[in-house]
Amino acid sequence: MSAACRLSASSRLTGRPAGEYIPVMLKNFWLGSKTRNPSERASAGRSAPGRGFRLFAVGLILAASALPAAAQKAVILVRHAEKVDSSKDAALSEAGQARARALAALLARAGVTAVYASEFQRTIKTAEPLAAALKIPVRLFPAADAAGLADRLRTLHSGDVVLVVGHSNTLPEVMKCLGHPVTEIIEDDDFGSLFVLVPCPGLSPSVIRIRY
Repeated sequence: MSAACRLSASSRLTGRPAGEYIPVMLKNFWLGSKTRNPSERASAGRSAPGRGFRLFAVGLILAASALPAAAQKAVILVRHAEKVDSSKDAALSEAGQARARALAALLARAGVTAVYASEFQRTIKTAEPLAAALKIPVRLFPAADAAGLADRLRTLHSGDVVLVVGHSNTLPEVMKCLGHPVTEIIEDDDFGSLFVLVPCPGLSPSVIRIRY
């Protein structure tokens, strides 16, 4: 989190210096099992949505509260859930379907007002449970057009919390197009990372990575 956003958010809500509070917050945000087995990660996501949501909500509020009311609040970015095979347009596996439901439970009260997914069914099916619960459509974007999506997020979703479901090789590009200076690495077997990107006017965005 940038110094300006960190100081404003942490001091206002906790009364503690940003340097003391934020490292603890980031440590606590690393949720779920450290296992690299996809089915075990999906099980972990199903078992603790309450704790996950509380920690997620705290971080989202801390980050977003530092911004002017008219600024975009947050972009939440996740990779599609587990898929049945390595074909170009693979469907979700049972573990992937369970993870999609866990994502919907996690974000049900996070204030999401728009949901985007690439044109592939694995991203659409990951996004659908939350979109259905919120009664909003899943908006499609070309997976290869990170710059176009970033521009759409800036121009059409001022003041919104937006979920973007993409791919391990496209989400880092979307974040870079939104000003994140670090190229995030999403491993081939990592389906449980969730990124919260909060724009900070005039500064690099704040980015928090958690597990669900």
